Amino acid sequence: MFMTILLAAVTLLQGYVLWRVAGARILGRRIPIWALLAGVGALWTIFLIDAFAAHGAAGPLAAGLELVAMDSLAVVFLLAVCLLAVDVVTGFGWFAPRRAPALRGLAVLAGLALAAVAIVQGVRAPVVVDYEVRLAGLPAECDGTVVVAVSDTHLGSLIGPRWLDARVAQVEAIRPNMIVLLGDITEGHGAAAESFLPGLRRLSAPLGMWAVTGNHESFRRAGRGPDVLAEAGFEVLHDRWAEVRPGLVVAGVDDLTSRRRAGLGGDPVAKALVGRPPGATILLSHTPWQAEEAARLGVGLMLSAHTHGGQVWPFDLLEKWLYPLMAGRYRVGGMTAIVCRGTGTWGPRMRLWRPSEILRITLRAAPPG
Repeated sequence: MFMTILLAAVTLLQGYVLWRVAGARILGRRIPIWALLAGVGALWTIFLIDAFAAHGAAGPLAAGLELVAMDSLAVVFLLAVCLLAVDVVTGFGWFAPRRAPALRGLAVLAGLALAAVAIVQGVRAPVVVDYEVRLAGLPAECDGTVVVAVSDTHLGSLIGPRWLDARVAQVEAIRPNMIVLLGDITEGHGAAAESFLPGLRRLSAPLGMWAVTGNHESFRRAGRGPDVLAEAGFEVLHDRWAEVRPGLVVAGVDDLTSRRRAGLGGDPVAKALVGRPPGATILLSHTPWQAEEAARLGVGLMLSAHTHGGQVWPFDLLEKWLYPLMAGRYRVGGMTAIVCRGTGTWGPRMRLWRPSEILRITLRAAPPG
């Protein structure tokens, strides 16, 4: 059903771009209609094959089809955004009938330029982003604890073991005291999750390695993704807490988005926190929801992900309706919430404007009172 709806949306989007580009003048010339039809038809066919045949398959051919399908979808989207802006300004050509073709040509060039920037940004190495968080109840001996958070790597068909090895080297260079994975570590299709075990097993931290599941690890096709995390040495927190050391607790919940889609009731945040010992608490939740409840229950730091920061602008403007905590640092009651933009990408290997990231969080003991 999802793929059918997506294919319908892609068809409408490509149709709009074809309609507006057909009358555009790019560098003073019109693109032949046969060339436009051939290009759009080829992209539509590739997307159709990927959606209903190649998606979920392993191998370089399936990966290549998915890369072209996903990246071309983002390029067409950016073209549509730029062309729609021109249409709004010119009243779809009514206000400036003579200038509209040239303006549409400029819109096409602007869309292609944005796509080029997004491709470069999407494949570059994630940056390390630093935060310092004061936690009430954190013991003095835990002051200066460094927590590294990684999320949304989507290891699978488009992001493989070599990419993971480079990210492991980045994390090792930080020398963290704790490592946390915030979900969607595996994509759920493409390369088998077991192929990423050697890289994940290279990670270590003296205060442990902790993980929660994301929506991709909750899919039926996720296979052994969650099991692989455990086999790699991560303790997966399924709606429960664990004491890292006296005075420092880490808790985690299974993906809240997946729970809502499945119509599951209950209160996973409260369940994950009940009965924990006194001290500072860090909550791991893939989806950045129920932050107010976490703050009310005494969580000092909530780490989330899932949104990708919108990944390709202007999706972030749309996503904010569903996820008010989109990316970066927030203050919710007396709690600090940090939402990771993602260490990898989902769908298109593209990002506009902000790069992927690895979080380095230094914990500080709050002063008395």
